[in-house]
Amino acid sequence: MIDVPTLVEQARAGRPRAVARLISLVENDAPQLREAMAALAPYTGHAYTVGLTGSPGVGKSTSTSALVAAYRRVGKRVAVLAVDPSSPFSGGALLGDRVRMQDHATDPDVFIRSMATRGHLGGLSWAAPQALRVLDAAGCDVILVETVGVGQSEVEVAAQADTTVVLLAPGMGDGIQAAKAGILEIGDVFVVNKADRDGADATARELSHMLGLGEAREPGDWRPPIVKTVAARGEGVDELVEALEKHHAWLAAGGELTARRRRRAAAEIEAIALVALRARIGDLHGDRHLDALAEKVAGGELDPYGAADLLVAGLTDQA
Repeated sequence: MIDVPTLVEQARAGRPRAVARLISLVENDAPQLREAMAALAPYTGHAYTVGLTGSPGVGKSTSTSALVAAYRRVGKRVAVLAVDPSSPFSGGALLGDRVRMQDHATDPDVFIRSMATRGHLGGLSWAAPQALRVLDAAGCDVILVETVGVGQSEVEVAAQADTTVVLLAPGMGDGIQAAKAGILEIGDVFVVNKADRDGADATARELSHMLGLGEAREPGDWRPPIVKTVAARGEGVDELVEALEKHHAWLAAGGELTARRRRRAAAEIEAIALVALRARIGDLHGDRHLDALAEKVAGGELDPYGAADLLVAGLTDQA
């Protein structure tokens, strides 16, 4: 039997084991999840969430590790939520060991968790919003969300982060990928990693040109900076942190931080409600009402839209 109040108390005290168990409740959609979320709610809203996205091979894990080191140098508690591809056999995260982040494994003020996408498109796990709430309530100052790196479905990270960092690398055609993927719209800070390679300056210029062709910005609007880094050697990481802090300050000063978090909460509520509705519809399979509607649609007596309206009306009447 899980003692939720004790678990929450231990997580608030910064015990990694308790934080991990709470995130497991989220991933498994455990019966105790509602009680846990209600207990954690008063302690949320303090962490700064940074999303890192980009094509495979640009150095997201290395950059994330470098950012962890930079934030730890100034005494901040850091969490990493690394969303990985799912194993088709166990459903677990294929890259769960996170070899590149082992330097931080023994630091009690760094929490690293891999989560499987479990088939969810968009580069993030469906459980990520609730997992972020757990990490926030556990007293983390900065939460780094590293996405799966599947290319053009990465834009969902922007919905979960206060600041979205888009990583590119020279020689990978990332400038073209950025234009195709809508990445230009979601990026708050752009990073050309592996800047010691040939073509780094050209990639930065191409990106700057594309940003210049984007939608017009009003005075006072945020203008995404382009930072060049060599994350494997820690070069340019301080400049990246400075860019992140400037964006955080801009968000807070203009009220955009609150607006983004409200949009995030609204999307979270909607997602939970949709899951509940799908579950109730699933319960209707084999129900006479659903069978009768299906028979009418199959027989041409009723169109599927009309049938869906009747089904929703039936669910509403039951509420």
